[in-house]
Amino acid sequence: MQLTLENTKNTKGDKLPFSRTNPFSRTNPFQAKVLKNINLNGSGSTKETRHIELSLKGSGLSYNPGDALGVVPSNEPELVASILKEMQWDEEEVVVVGKQGETMPLKEAVTNYFEITLLTRKILQQAAALTENDELQKLVLAENADELKEYCYGRDLLDMLRDFGPWKASAQDIVSLLRKMTPRLYSIASSNAANPDEVHLTIGAVRYTAYGRERKGVCSVLCAERVQEGDMLPVFVQANKHFHLPESQDKDIIMVGPGTGIAPFRSFIQERAVNKAAGRSWLFFGDQHREVDFLYQNEFEKYQQDGILTRIDTAFSRDSDQKVYVQHKMLENSKELFKWFENGAYFYVCGDKERMAKDVNEALINVIEKEGAMSREAAEAYLKDMQKQGRYQRDVY
Repeated sequence: MQLTLENTKNTKGDKLPFSRTNPFSRTNPFQAKVLKNINLNGSGSTKETRHIELSLKGSGLSYNPGDALGVVPSNEPELVASILKEMQWDEEEVVVVGKQGETMPLKEAVTNYFEITLLTRKILQQAAALTENDELQKLVLAENADELKEYCYGRDLLDMLRDFGPWKASAQDIVSLLRKMTPRLYSIASSNAANPDEVHLTIGAVRYTAYGRERKGVCSVLCAERVQEGDMLPVFVQANKHFHLPESQDKDIIMVGPGTGIAPFRSFIQERAVNKAAGRSWLFFGDQHREVDFLYQNEFEKYQQDGILTRIDTAFSRDSDQKVYVQHKMLENSKELFKWFENGAYFYVCGDKERMAKDVNEALINVIEKEGAMSREAAEAYLKDMQKQGRYQRDVY
């Protein structure tokens, strides 16, 4: 995906129901063994995208193409150590966590239970009662709401503790401000039918520098740096009823998934290969450089040779003077795309909501308007109709 601030892909649906046949859920994740963890990007790439294979053996968990896997992460040890050091806290001190009054040692709570990389307005407002720091008292005033919002963006608990001391607060006072760790949801990159007892993920490591410190995505960098083959990851399946293959194997599918947005389409194509689907499939993939960023290139090219994938169109934005993206490739192929639409094809897009998905949506309207010889309003109505029929599906974050 798609990363975009840490690509948490938060909550695509409600909790999975508990059942006797499958007791594993968001509140009771399955400890899945890591079978494989490799970097998909070539040497010299500015990106690091991990392909992770997990064993679901003995879990009773199953999933459909389009579903997501929830991963319950733990915080980075260095960040935890910096917070404990900054506040001179005793890591063995027992603190209360959760509403039921459960307790655990402070270090374990800050590592595994609490969200420490995200700040909210509420946290800052409540923290203001625990310090006499003038800057924080001013920041939380109603008239400074915009400044408060700006402060929270991209900063974490360590920033707050350093910026607004001295604190007249115990460790318990501070951790009581924090939210419980949120599971991170990732599109599943494998087909259950093709990989019984396994689930695969495609995760882009998020690293950036802000406010004089290096920042790391909680779950993505856990997977990139600390999770080894043989380790366990707590996981659960999150169904996604709004993103799935057509019921009929005869329907054509068009998939647009740049970067880590490719994940669910690897699942779609594997599923169609197993089922020997008669419908055609067309993939649009984009990234920075063909040489080092073409994720799953050999697999997709083999699917194309075998006739499972009808077409692949790629856009590598840094390989030419003009930046070329997936929406440009769609416009180049507008006549053929519209023919597929008229023939009942299903259109899918997965990835960045802020820019890419909007650009793809705009390109779709342009294609329909041009090739259907209709007004913009009529083209928008055509696309809305596709959406109503379930033929235009988005998994964006």
